[in-house]
Amino acid sequence: MFRSFCQQKHGGQVVDSIERSIMANGCEIHYLEAGPSGGRVVVLLHGMKFRAQTWQELGTLKVLAETGRRVIALDLLPGFGASPACSGKTIDILAAFFDKLNLEKIVLVGPSMGGRIALEFCLDYPKLISGLVLVGAVGVQENRERLSEIGVPSFIIWGGADSVSSIDHGRLLHEKIASSTFFVIDGAPHPCYLDQPELWHHELVSFLEKI
Repeated sequence: MFRSFCQQKHGGQVVDSIERSIMANGCEIHYLEAGPSGGRVVVLLHGMKFRAQTWQELGTLKVLAETGRRVIALDLLPGFGASPACSGKTIDILAAFFDKLNLEKIVLVGPSMGGRIALEFCLDYPKLISGLVLVGAVGVQENRERLSEIGVPSFIIWGGADSVSSIDHGRLLHEKIASSTFFVIDGAPHPCYLDQPELWHHELVSFLEKI
């Protein structure tokens, strides 16, 4: 494992996070961490074209850490960001990662590709999850028959102008997941959290405060 400090300018301030790497299921996983070690855990996945650093640059690590939460943003496998390519099923590697860090009752946040992983992880490892945030998730139709199995509070957020994952997928998630809230950012594209970050942070924190 390596440990170093990253600093990123945000809102005129320097934001610190800890940069780490850990082995799980024979795979090296790189991640950023911020906030108090004893805080409620929020894990941030990312989309196909992004990485853990995206959440730092957007300010999400800072926003959530300032609410007293322990925030972990990881580079997904295989081969995204600073995590080297590695064989194995991503959700099983993710489970091993959580086990290594003794994490449980996690709020899992997944946009796009990360949304598919978050969704499938919640279905296969429900006891580890206390909340689920899906942002323009892909893979919804493929998991359609199991969506009603999700029993944790879920926040479903979509860009109104999403051309990658249809807003109908968000409506389907909301219909099938009993304890879900559905929010649309009007006019926003697929990565809606990048389009209107202040609104994204406000709605995310509001959801987290309710669970």
